[in-house]
Amino acid sequence: MLLITHLAFVKMLLQFCISSVRGIFGSILKKVCFWVDEQVPSRKGVIESVKNERNRAERTPKDNVTTPTSVNYHFTRKCNYKCGFCFHTAKTSFVLPIEEAKKGLRLLKEAGMEKINFSGGEPFLHERGDFLGEMVRYCKEDLQLPSVSIVSNGSMIKEKWFKKYGKCLDILAISCDSFDEDTNQAIGRAQGQKSHIDNLFKIREWCQDYTVAFKLNSVINTFNIDEDMTENITQLNPVRWKVFQCLLIDGENAGENSLREAERFVISDQQFQDFLNRHSSIKCLVPESNEKMRDSYLILDEYMRFLDCREGRKDPSKSILDVGVEEAIQFSGFDEKMFLKRGGKYTWSKADMNLEW
Repeated sequence: MLLITHLAFVKMLLQFCISSVRGIFGSILKKVCFWVDEQVPSRKGVIESVKNERNRAERTPKDNVTTPTSVNYHFTRKCNYKCGFCFHTAKTSFVLPIEEAKKGLRLLKEAGMEKINFSGGEPFLHERGDFLGEMVRYCKEDLQLPSVSIVSNGSMIKEKWFKKYGKCLDILAISCDSFDEDTNQAIGRAQGQKSHIDNLFKIREWCQDYTVAFKLNSVINTFNIDEDMTENITQLNPVRWKVFQCLLIDGENAGENSLREAERFVISDQQFQDFLNRHSSIKCLVPESNEKMRDSYLILDEYMRFLDCREGRKDPSKSILDVGVEEAIQFSGFDEKMFLKRGGKYTWSKADMNLEW
């Protein structure tokens, strides 16, 4: 009986000890949990914090977002001329299907594009100019762009193209580097024995007849550096005469993988300045040295990729059709300050030019 009483006492003592330990451990555990709650946010808190950060980022304007105000779309690389200094050569024959091209043009308009310039290669070569004409019409009538322009060598242009699409075109720029036929032949700006100069003046008349502003582009190089073009430029009376210093681009007209060897066309900065001085009386002259030209253009290639020329070559972004304009344009290398400095923004809608047609 006495043994049973002792066992009961021991059992009660053990239960008391266990209860005390539980109480002490529970108290410690509560304090620890409270401290952890204070130091580490709950899962719900983390989620709310992430949401708040995301919303704040969406509300805050993103820095350094470039607006593609003026875009040069080189939709084809094929050309019927062989200009020795060409820096956008026929490395591929690819051309986007028309609906894909229109999709990209619409994305550019939604991103802020006001002016589109179609170039090549020779843009009138593909589908005898109808592909180009449809894009011109789409940009002016459907997208309502203020300015639609083309750069061409002029060799493939027919009057019937003006009849069909001329009303939708603001500016047509024709490339002409010399008013001497032999010089043009030496440069490679020729097709057989056809007169590039005679064709140039004929296109000038069509621009007058079909209310398209006429522009002239010339690349100054070792073959034409001493030429005086004043008389012919005055007679043609373009709205702008863009005068470029011959530019080397690795992989295009210079380097191992290039299709041209333009080193023999390159002139010095002083030679370029001398040419400009000789033509200083021409008010429509717009000079573009290598410094001004290299990073001040937004260039899209045939895949609708922006081309970055900062390293002296053309490094492509991803296509705007795949990643959108905002992401792709970050890799364009575009210098907006230089774009404005070289006069990239001007009166580029023929409706605002007040020209006497």
